[in-house]
Amino acid sequence: MSAAILAQEALSRTESGVVNAFFAVLAIVAVVAALKMVTSNNVVHAALYLLVVLSAVAGVYVILGAEFVAATQVLVYLGAIMVLLLFGVMLTRAKIGVETDLNNEQRWISALVGVGMMAVMTYSLWEGFGDDKLPDSMVPQTTQAVSDSIFGTYLVPFEALSLLLLAALIGAVVVARRD
Repeated sequence: MSAAILAQEALSRTESGVVNAFFAVLAIVAVVAALKMVTSNNVVHAALYLLVVLSAVAGVYVILGAEFVAATQVLVYLGAIMVLLLFGVMLTRAKIGVETDLNNEQRWISALVGVGMMAVMTYSLWEGFGDDKLPDSMVPQTTQAVSDSIFGTYLVPFEALSLLLLAALIGAVVVARRD
């Protein structure tokens, strides 16, 4: 083998290792923030932990080469979570700070259900994909191709969804202002 081919293979392995390391860091951040989110007694802290989880997921999309999905994750989900936090505090009149009455004795049942769901999903993924490998010539889809699909084939459902979301937002404002 020539030196150029060996160098290319070594560079490919190094890049793969760096990508795997970034993925591992993002996965650990997402899992820890998700655990903190569901165990937090403070509504505001829980929402902020959710922002961290969604940011880590956006980072995973960047690693996968799905730039459009990453941008959508940041714009829609991270922006929507801030709006959701505002509406949640406005509509529920939640206390800012720690609330001790949020915990109950069913915590172990929920943990058991969570572990059971994880086992079912792991089994399903393992049976569905098994030892399948991703193709070597995988080309990331560009933002232009995604936008052509949305605003070409799926224009009417996209607009109907935007009207539905607008109606929900107006309804939430009306309910919040009723008092």
